[in-house]
Amino acid sequence: MIYLNNGATSWPKPPCVAEAVWRAVASSPGAAHRGGIENFDVFDAARERLARLLGVSSPSNIALGPNATYALNLAIYGFPLSGGDTVLTTEAEHNSVLRPLSDLSRRVGINVVYLETDETGRVSTELWAEALERHSPRLAVFSHASNVTGAANDAAALCAAAKAAGAAVLVDLSQTAGFLPVDLENWGADMAAFTGHKYLLGPQGTGGLYVRPGLELRPHLTGGTGVMSDLDHMPDEMPLHLEAGTGNEPGFHGLLAALDWAEENPCDVPAVLELLSALRSGLAAAGARVIAPEGECTPVVSFTVPGVPASEIGYMLSEGAGIVCRTGLHCAPRVFRCLGVPETVRLSLSRFTTELEVEETVAALSAALS
Repeated sequence: MIYLNNGATSWPKPPCVAEAVWRAVASSPGAAHRGGIENFDVFDAARERLARLLGVSSPSNIALGPNATYALNLAIYGFPLSGGDTVLTTEAEHNSVLRPLSDLSRRVGINVVYLETDETGRVSTELWAEALERHSPRLAVFSHASNVTGAANDAAALCAAAKAAGAAVLVDLSQTAGFLPVDLENWGADMAAFTGHKYLLGPQGTGGLYVRPGLELRPHLTGGTGVMSDLDHMPDEMPLHLEAGTGNEPGFHGLLAALDWAEENPCDVPAVLELLSALRSGLAAAGARVIAPEGECTPVVSFTVPGVPASEIGYMLSEGAGIVCRTGLHCAPRVFRCLGVPETVRLSLSRFTTELEVEETVAALSAALS
């Protein structure tokens, strides 16, 4: 098997991840979470490691949860929006952003402005600034990088423009945390959602939301917190304010192990991007139309083959060569109007992808199209 679906979830994981999950499952429950009698708290430890990675000075401003979708919902539904308010976002966003905004548009009456990207899925900082000035949004939402094409946006510039226009800004880090540098406080981000199971190399069921100090969100979910149980509302203090219910202790043990492993074994990003370049060139030589963003990007390539449905290409790669990939709209349907194609085949590499796997993938596509 050749696994090229890391944009969906990373694989393989470092062996220590599964070992940490298993130890947590096998150990006595209640010893490593809120209210437990032991000193070690895996959630606090994970918060501290994530804060260092994401450029956050106060770990308590990171609320942990099951995934980026949950975190984005916390942010969008928790931010104080009223009927008539405007939200600026982009055509490149994932359904985890598009659907909550669409829901608020229908139920509450907010206005949603979708900014077009270029033909590679990248947001123009100039057009972003113009849209901010034209529409005066209360909230601006964008992805650090497209999950369809890998094109990375200038997050610092987009955040700065939003702040200058008086808008709060939410950044989706799902495709970049663990691969590209992230510096939330220096960017000026008000909120940022991330997931643990992609380039952070952790297990599924881990993620979280950074919230700038002083920004108050309405809790999207209320319930037990293990402490302050006499209150009839969620505690005001972060992160308890946004963390209801029992957390995924085994999952965050796994994520913490992944973060420690990655710190000791830094990703050779230039080497991964060299493989990406070779894959792009090979696919194009085989007859594919490759979407190849220039500049900063994640190790993702989307392509089409004229006259052949993406699902058919995916089937040929899977059945013919055991290549795991993704086809279709990738949960980001609006961006395809900007890309000029109805759908794509997406291949996404990781630090574990080899040169031989890239060569075999190119050979498999060439054989399928011959």
